[in-house]
Parts: sequence; structure tokens; C-alpha cells
Amino acid sequence: MRIIIAPDKFKEALSAQEVCAAIARGVRRVVPDAEIDIVPMADGGEGTVEALIAATGGTRHLVSVAGPLGDPVRAVWGMLGGSERTAVMEMAAATGLALVPPEKRNPLLTSTYGTGQLVMAALDAGARRILIGIGGSATNDGGIGAAQAIGVRFLGTGMLSSAHECGCGEAASWCGFGDALMVLPVRLSGGRVNEITRIDLSARDPRIAATEILVACDVDNPLCGARGASAIYGPQKGATPDQVQMLDRNLGHLAGLIKRDLRLDVADLPGAGAAGGLGAGLVAFFGARLQSGVQIVMDAVRLADRVARADLVITGEGRIDRQSMMGKVIAGVGRTAKAAGVPCVALVGCVGDGAEAALEILESYHSINPPGTPLSEALLRTAEALERTMAEVLAGRVR
Repeated sequence: MRIIIAPDKFKEALSAQEVCAAIARGVRRVVPDAEIDIVPMADGGEGTVEALIAATGGTRHLVSVAGPLGDPVRAVWGMLGGSERTAVMEMAAATGLALVPPEKRNPLLTSTYGTGQLVMAALDAGARRILIGIGGSATNDGGIGAAQAIGVRFLGTGMLSSAHECGCGEAASWCGFGDALMVLPVRLSGGRVNEITRIDLSARDPRIAATEILVACDVDNPLCGARGASAIYGPQKGATPDQVQMLDRNLGHLAGLIKRDLRLDVADLPGAGAAGGLGAGLVAFFGARLQSGVQIVMDAVRLADRVARADLVITGEGRIDRQSMMGKVIAGVGRTAKAAGVPCVALVGCVGDGAEAALEILESYHSINPPGTPLSEALLRTAEALERTMAEVLAGRVR
């Protein structure tokens, strides 16, 4: 009997790898000789790097980059196993909200520069394809900080310094940008986007154009407006109502420059507003494509090929409800299994309203906790409960 185990993490309890191990122990209690294929899953958010490294036998890399406020942080990225030289990273590792103490959160001051440095680290290690998760950002800079890290130059009005920061190698009086323009300093933040008057890609690292970059993005927010990056996500990053308006104007200004200088219209692109406009910036400055996070992960681990050879698929996550069908791991794995004609069972921490909709793609779902179990108790016993429930479910199938 060949069984695929492909769950997400159980938030605050177990990583996806730990969930897989607990479920596998439950399988062995009933079918000791089962052929088990462990495939830790993620939806492009927190835990994606570790899940993909584990699922593909990849390698973990640690690099020092600039944090959201410029202080150095140690960020993890991964190189997947196989010959494709695919790197995976989470922007939150470099420029995430969790890296900024609550009292210092101010998206006028934060920058995505460290995320761009992660990309450069992957390129330096030989990556030819890069997968980026962009959830949990502390930033609202439209990706200009990340762009600067790969060599994109942003010019603004002002007197050129005697040091002549343009980088063209000419004296200031001979600079093709003219005496009224200067290259703005690195680590530009959300509050300085309005200073930009021109975008210059001529010094961008040439490896970017030769690299496929996929962005895990499961929101459809545009860059600006009532559903844009600033209005929807700015307050949770520390922005006041007045700052939200300023940031929104700044991103609108950036969209205009991208359209004029790069011939790209990102203002209304679904997902452009993700991660404080980093979605738009990755498309405009990195040539990236925005895709469903769980689809990116499933493709990276070749889930469809693995499922096609299975007799049963086990998935799961902390909660199943009506939102589980909207870009979550249960939905992605369940649909893959259904397309292959393989039964799929989900183990979950709790069941919420609308969970029955998942039965369109699942054979069944099972809560690992009795109704009314206190959350604190459930979190402590997640591994034990997963193992026990898996054994019970499988015993009922093989009688």
C-alpha cells in the first residue's frame, strides 16, 4: 500500500515535517509495511522554505541581510534538491513584520532591501529559478528597496553631490542624467517613494533577466485605492490614517513611473498590493510572475506525479472551514488527488463552518481533537492526537 502524506503545518503546534512524522507513525501502527512518501506542504507563507527543503532533500542556507529598518538580520533561504537549481525564500525572513518591535513599526521607514539581498545570495549560489513567498511584510515601499539590492537605480531631483552618486563613471557635469537628477541612496523606504522621478534598469544584475522568478501570492489586492496595499495592510504595520493616505499616494506615483519608464501597467494587477506593493515591484523590477502559493509548492515537489502512483493521500492542517477551499493546502492536495482518482483524507485540529464543502474533493475529514478540547491542551497533544487519529482512520479502511 503506497500512501502519500502531504499536510501543512499545524500552526503554533507542529511544523509540516513534524506533522508528517506523526501521521507516518499512525500509519505504521496499522500497516507496518506501507510504502510511505513524505511530502511536507505549505501554501507559500510561513514554513514554505523548510517544507520544500524537507520535501525535496534540499539544502538550507543562512545569510546576513538588512532587516526592515536596516539593522542586520540572519535570514534563511533554501536550494531545493534536484538538478534544476531552484531556490526558495520567504520575504518575511528578511523584511517581515515579526522583525520589527511593535513600538518601532512604521511603514514610512521600512524597506524591502533585505529581500533583494536574499535574491542576490541565491543567484550567487547558482540558482536559475527562484520561488518567493511574500506574506507577513513590515513594508509598504512597492518593492523599491528590493530593486535597489539587484542594481535598479531610482533617480530624483536635487543637487548632485560632489561625490556624484550616479555611478556612471563620469564627472557630474557630464552625467547623462543631467545636473538636476541624482541616484537616490539605497534602502529607500515607503515614505520616500515620492522622491523618485525616474527608474533606470541599466545597472540591474543581468542574471535577473535570465532567471525565472515565481511569487507565491494568494491575495488579489491592487496596488492602490480602498483595497490597495496601504489601506488594507498599512494599519497593521503601524501606519496612522494620515500615513495610509501618504503611502497610497506614493504607490500611485510609483505605478505611474513604472508605466512611463518600464511600459508596464501594475496599478490594477491582482496581487500587486501584496506585501506593501512588493507584488507589483517584483513584477516590474524582477520580471517575476505572481501565482497561487500552494500551486507553486505542489509543482516544486512534483506532487501530481507522486500522487498518481499512490493508493491513498493524507493531508491536513490546523483548521478546516469554508476558507480551506481558497488556496489552502487541503484544497490543493485534495484537488490533485481527485484529478488522479486517488482517495484523499484530511486530518485537522478543528472543524469550522462550511467545512463540508471540502467533501467535493476529499473522501473524508477528521478532527484529531474531541469537541470542546481547550486550545492549550490541543496544542500540547497534537502529535499524539495525529498519530492516534491516523491509526483509527486507517484501521477502518483496511478491515
